[in-house]
Parts: sequence; C-alpha cells; structure tokens
Amino acid sequence: MSTPVHIVIHRWAGAWGPFRIKIPCGECALTEDIVRDCVATDLAGIDVRVEEHEWLSRWWRPLRRGGWHAPIVQVNGKVISQGIALNRGVLIQEVIEAATADTPLSGTHVYGKAGCPHCTRARAALDEAGIAHAYHDVIADTRALYEMLARVKPLIGAKTPVTVPQIWIDGAYVGGANELGERLAAGVAPEADQDHSPPSPLRRAHA
Repeated sequence: MSTPVHIVIHRWAGAWGPFRIKIPCGECALTEDIVRDCVATDLAGIDVRVEEHEWLSRWWRPLRRGGWHAPIVQVNGKVISQGIALNRGVLIQEVIEAATADTPLSGTHVYGKAGCPHCTRARAALDEAGIAHAYHDVIADTRALYEMLARVKPLIGAKTPVTVPQIWIDGAYVGGANELGERLAAGVAPEADQDHSPPSPLRRAHA
C-alpha cells in the first residue's frame, strides 16, 4: 500500500496573543480552490490527504521549512508555494513526484508524443513482437509528463536531457526506441495475458 501524499495549506487567518487577522485573503481562497480541484481531477486516483491551518495561530511550523508568507502550500513538508495564489502545475508535479517515488511501475508502457517517428517505431516493434502496452502522450497528458520525468530522471541522471519515447517492459526500464530494438533482437518473449491495465493509482492508461 502506498503512503499518502500530504498537502498542507496555511491560510491568512488566525490569532497569536493580541494579534488577530481580520482581513480575508483572496489568494488564500484561490489556493484552496485550486488544491481541491486538482485533487478531484488531475490527481484523481492518488492517495492525497489535505490539511488546512490558520497561519498566524501556528506561524512557526511552516517557518521551519522556509514558509513565512501565507498562503503557504507544503507537499510532504516541502514548501512549494507562498505569498501568491498557487500555480496548479507546480502542485501537480510535486504530488506526482512524491507518489511515484512510493509506487513501483508494473506492466509495459511507452511514454511518447504525437508526430514522433521513434515513438511510432517503438510501438510498432512492440505490436510486432506481440507485447501489449499502454501508451501515454506526454504532451496531451500533463500527468503522464510528470510521471515520466519522475520515473526516468533517477535512472538517467538529473542533468541528462529526457527524450521520447521512454519505455518500460514488464516494469523494467528499457530506454528509447534503439534500446528497445536491441532488447527485442536479443529475445523478449511476449506474454499472452500480459497486464494492460494501469500500473498504479497514478495512471490512467491510454489506448
């Protein structure tokens, strides 16, 4: 079972001693709405727990992590946004990276994009070998992009450019189209009842 990803929002509210925040924060409200909508849509299927706190009543807690200006958003303790309305893409990327680190990949997957000849070649090679696979378009699906990056960067190095396709067979990383060709030439037996379903709560497979 995967570990839940924790999102904490510290909004401009609360009291500390004689000080009390009385002015509503529009950007805090926007941030809360963005988090709720992301969890319900872009992050659907990922185990996410959301907490909301009044900043002034506990200002020292986010301050330990560098958060001092509400609205403050933390993902698993890391401050990802403060002082302005949350950037939706930043939240999606951080949550997917956190969830991916705790969720092994299974099945056979090709991460690619439309118009990529190497992606087309790789998929055709898998079909010819009788290996069923899930395809994820990293341009059309932001979630697929962030999951691909989170999975491949630790394998190839943070400074190595990521190209497509990126391919896994039965949960094992292969690489690009050339590496796939070498592996198939070496002999990869197709599995007739290979799982074609999404590999984890992170993914919704694309045909």
